[in-house]
Amino acid sequence: MEQGTVISLLEEKGTIKGVQYKNKDGQELTAYAPLTIVCDGCFSNLRRSLCNPKVDNPSCFVGLVLENCELPCANHGHVILGDPSPILFYPISSTEVRCLVDVPGQKVPSISNGDMTKYLKTTVAPQVPPELYDAFIAAVNKGNIRTMPNRSMPADPRPTPGAVLMGDAFNMRHPLTGGGMTVALSDIVVLRNLLRPLRDLNDASTLCKYLESFYTLRKPVASTINTLAGALYKVFSASPDQARKEMRQACFDYLSLGGLFSEGPISLLSGLNPRPLSLVLHFFAVAVFGVGRLLLPFPSPKRMWIGARLLSGASGIILPIIKAEGIRQMFFPAMVPAYYRTPPALQE
Repeated sequence: MEQGTVISLLEEKGTIKGVQYKNKDGQELTAYAPLTIVCDGCFSNLRRSLCNPKVDNPSCFVGLVLENCELPCANHGHVILGDPSPILFYPISSTEVRCLVDVPGQKVPSISNGDMTKYLKTTVAPQVPPELYDAFIAAVNKGNIRTMPNRSMPADPRPTPGAVLMGDAFNMRHPLTGGGMTVALSDIVVLRNLLRPLRDLNDASTLCKYLESFYTLRKPVASTINTLAGALYKVFSASPDQARKEMRQACFDYLSLGGLFSEGPISLLSGLNPRPLSLVLHFFAVAVFGVGRLLLPFPSPKRMWIGARLLSGASGIILPIIKAEGIRQMFFPAMVPAYYRTPPALQE
């Protein structure tokens, strides 16, 4: 194993031959390999030759660590449906709780001039559960505040002989659901199973065609979690639109019903149910549930209009995400030509 910082991919006649990198002493070196796996994260500078990046920055996370406090439900993650967008709390040790405040847009209040402290104390703190309020204010006063842009990028691969792209360099979703590692680990299992029967990686073009199956086989898990993350973020974000408010409340109440109504969405969140159709059914079940609450016991023209806008808004949230993920790849993967291609035969 050689540790270093990769500067660029080595490309020859459209085939990736290896990498150019700097070692810990600052020397520029080259490393050659029949297969290069590129996974250099959300700020990847290597992805452009391997995919068609369309990066969206819907918001930023502002991170704090709260000390010596008790969560309302111990040992569980918490999503606070705040205004303008969600706030997350989850334990990271026996005495520490991480708080992630979602700030919509690409810019956050400045930390250096005190705008961030003011924002957290005046806008966010009043929405924090009472059990965490004092610890939250103490963490803000301590000043160890970190910010990170939230990025979303559909998987749009450009199959290139000699290389495979993985992780956040290849595919990102809003981190509200914490699905990034689930997708990454699932991708590793898919790629491992494809590489397992191979004994020769040197036929770059044949190997590239074979590994196109990776992009199809990963789709059920990846697209389910990607779509859910994007849809939930939009549903959970506050809006002045009454129909969006109804959708947000309907989602909360739907999950509160328990049984199938909570187990189904949680199995989708965790990657245990990698079926995009289940996600679509639950999402529109929430919308229908919201409309039903509006129309019962006696529908009025105003409530019927809000219900119609709720259904329209739900479609407007989920359908563009599905379109970006690829309808055929999500729901009809067996139709994709590279699906389950047999391993290349060994060359004599």
